[in-house]
Amino acid sequence: MRKNIGFLSFGHWHPSPQSGTRTGGDALVQSIELAVAAEELGIDGAYYRVHHFARQLAAPFPLLAAVGARTSRIEIGTGVIDMRYENPLYMAEEAAAADLISAHSGGEGRLQLGLSRGSPEPAQNGAHAFGFTPPEGKTDDDLARAKTELFRAAITGAGLVEGNPQMTGSNALLPIQPRSAGLDDRIWWGSGSRASALWVAEQGMNLMSSTLLTEDTGVPFDELQAEQIRGFRDAWAAAGHAREPRVSVSRSVIPITTDEDVTYFGGRGGSEGDQVGVLEGMRSRFGRTYQGAPDRLAEELAADAAVQSADTLLLTVPNQLGVAYNTRLLATIAEHIAPAIGWSREG
Repeated sequence: MRKNIGFLSFGHWHPSPQSGTRTGGDALVQSIELAVAAEELGIDGAYYRVHHFARQLAAPFPLLAAVGARTSRIEIGTGVIDMRYENPLYMAEEAAAADLISAHSGGEGRLQLGLSRGSPEPAQNGAHAFGFTPPEGKTDDDLARAKTELFRAAITGAGLVEGNPQMTGSNALLPIQPRSAGLDDRIWWGSGSRASALWVAEQGMNLMSSTLLTEDTGVPFDELQAEQIRGFRDAWAAAGHAREPRVSVSRSVIPITTDEDVTYFGGRGGSEGDQVGVLEGMRSRFGRTYQGAPDRLAEELAADAAVQSADTLLLTVPNQLGVAYNTRLLATIAEHIAPAIGWSREG
């Protein structure tokens, strides 16, 4: 089976002379331009990380709609939206609108929405400032999952609010409008543990395996992640879902081929290994960075157990280096590295 490859941008920006994205506007416009360039290269997906209270991409749907309007083939996604911050019904309207715009050439839309409970962030209780506080006795995790359940019901066209008989002729339940067909099969959940991956499978969502696993069993990161993926697929089969699920992993891959690469990332030495640390009181394992000559990176990624287990690989890009640099980086990966893991240019 052909593997999908996309890029994942955090959309960093900073008002310093060294940054290629000095404003939020720079980060947004360049995000669109990189998606257009990636589509021309044959890359399969343009994905964006969502962060709040930080100099990074935040409100995703205007960006997703703009990318959908400027492209015709590439998947457009998030990795991930923190559901603690979202109004699920308004989000359902925005998601359907963005998906329908991406389908401007006909057929189903191209939106692939990665959701999650969220990760450590700069703000203390940032979602509470947005007006979203867990009910008494519930946690932020509970809140995010309840919102996700309501959002998923809304995008399937479920009736949610009683109609006004004076306006509609009855009090039948009204669905959110518009609706975009097939979007409910293109919802992913960012999972950072083996246990949460089982929950994702039970819910019938696709799996975005995190580059941070909030557990450490002593085995290398890729093997622990592959174990998580196997558990997800087994749980999916046991749940009896009709369709085949999708699974993505993300990796930082920096081919060193020019003096400019050496300037930014150092020499042609070896890739960094896994990192182990304590995050929010839990011993966690972080994925490695792949850096070096393209032929060696191809061999290393081909031996990465989780990359081989997933159908989609998301490549994190150093977006502050600009569109031209990242286009060249993606072109190098597409030509010299990606074929070793089962990717080929479509068309």
